[in-house]
Order: sequence, then C-alpha cells, then structure tokens
Amino acid sequence: MRKLIYIIDDDELMAECVSRVLSVVKNTTTKIFHHIPEAMSALDSEPLPDLIFLDVLLPGFDGFSFLNEIATYPDTMKIPIILISSLDFKEKDLKIYGVKGILKKEEMTPKEIISYVKRYTN
Repeated sequence: MRKLIYIIDDDELMAECVSRVLSVVKNTTTKIFHHIPEAMSALDSEPLPDLIFLDVLLPGFDGFSFLNEIATYPDTMKIPIILISSLDFKEKDLKIYGVKGILKKEEMTPKEIISYVKRYTN
C-alpha cells in the first residue's frame, strides 16, 4: 500500500526539494501544501497522511496553530510530524504534538529525510 506524505512549507523550492528526495522512496506519494488551510481541508476530505513534514514559520495560520489543531482530534493526533525549521527547538518539548523529529533547513540532508520516512511509515 502506498504511503501518503504531506509536505507543508510556504517555500516552494524547499517543498519541491523534499518531494524530489521522497520520490526515490518506493510506494510513497507526496502532496505539497503552501498554506495551512489547504492542508487542513485535505485532512478533512482525503485519506489521512502517514507522515507530515511541516515548516513552522508560515504566513497567517502557522505551524504551531496547525500542531494545536490536529492534536485535538484522535485520528489526526496519531500522525507523525517532522518539523522543518531554521529555528532551534527541543524535540522533547514538542512530543505532545506528535513531533517525532526536527530537521534544520540549513543542515538537513536527503539521507535524513528518507530515514524519517522509513522509520515512521513502515
């Protein structure tokens, strides 16, 4: 069965780069969203994703608002989330939101992205 992965990032180039890295992972499909309302709408109308890569600094409805929102529903609160950010966060402080890892935008590698997918979608 194909695994569905959401990439939520307002930086179109970054989102496309992550999607291209994931294109080499067998049985995965990615969906890119540049705004939180689009992703929220998809969560309501489509099958739930198996994993979400989330930028936290987004215009308007930001990544933290998204984390708070999906943490309130039993079905969406189980979705593993990997943050993509330039900011420094402590993973342990974000575990209550389903955050399983943090990728630093300036330092992340394709190998790290693929590692998270393999770890949380198998």
